[in-house]
Amino acid sequence: MTPRIKILVVEDEKNIARVVSYNLERAGYQISTAYNGQEALEKIKRDVPQLIILDLMLPKVDGLEVCRQVKANPKTTQIPIIMLTAKTEEADRVVGLELGADDYVTKPFSPRELAARVKAVLRRSQKTAPADVWRCGTLEIDWGRRTVRARKTVIDLTLKEFDLLKTLIESEGRVLSREKLLEQVWGYDQAIEIQSRTVDLHVSQLRHKLGTEGKRILTAAGVGYRFKMPDEE
Repeated sequence: MTPRIKILVVEDEKNIARVVSYNLERAGYQISTAYNGQEALEKIKRDVPQLIILDLMLPKVDGLEVCRQVKANPKTTQIPIIMLTAKTEEADRVVGLELGADDYVTKPFSPRELAARVKAVLRRSQKTAPADVWRCGTLEIDWGRRTVRARKTVIDLTLKEFDLLKTLIESEGRVLSREKLLEQVWGYDQAIEIQSRTVDLHVSQLRHKLGTEGKRILTAAGVGYRFKMPDEE
């Protein structure tokens, strides 16, 4: 029997935690829960999960600090994190994505939507890239090691930022719509209504991290994004 994927649900509202846990258990996942940030960090240290669903507004240690500590630890940095946020917490969402969170779901949300996000994030995190090196300008990308350098300096990208960059480069200069990026990078079912703001936030952060090379990610007004290839120079 294949071991079930372990998910840690971190949510201080026990009713929400119960609903989320129940639906994910029905979907075949092994669920544990934590009701504050301190408890979450202790559980992660004892039994590393394969995905974390993390509310931002937590007692003792808030969700952003939990995210920061998870992503700063080499033993846990690869764990995908889905944030649970309120509509009024956009600034915190941006910070969470900058810290390395892979996705967010805005409250109130449907259990079906959350389950779809979990499936998509796990699918993306388990994919492997071809083992070769690609160069463009001062960029040097090792697909196998999932490392990016610009001007010989290592650029620290999150899993999702790396996948976004890879998808744009593989499109070979073609424009990819936000919907197409959501499908290819996040793996979302097109039947689910997803906020395209997710793509915009990740593109903005990716451009910032790449510095001058970030200008290669071009905006197609009203459509989406594309990557300026070497043969366009």
